[in-house]
Amino acid sequence: MSEFIQVLTSIDSRERAEEISRKLLEMRLAACVQIIGPVKSMYWWRGVIEESNEWLCFIKTRGDLYKQVEEMIRSLHGYEVPEIIVLPIIQGFYKYLEWMSNELKK
Repeated sequence: MSEFIQVLTSIDSRERAEEISRKLLEMRLAACVQIIGPVKSMYWWRGVIEESNEWLCFIKTRGDLYKQVEEMIRSLHGYEVPEIIVLPIIQGFYKYLEWMSNELKK
């Protein structure tokens, strides 16, 4: 897995997005979390097309911390099957990546 990653999750409320973000930051599992929303989501769920407003969390972390990040999200998330997707950070401004490295748990 890439040294640095971005984890995405969608959540049903701003309050829950902020709760997950704060917990990840407090535990140094994330250097930064951006919350965007509400966004309209349309998806299949149990044979029916559903629509809902959600908030997206973009979580900046390291690949070796992913399992802990996933566990934290799952423990606080309200969905039966939460979206938790990882995107590798292939390249970035070296000073930003250095900052991330310094803010994350060792």
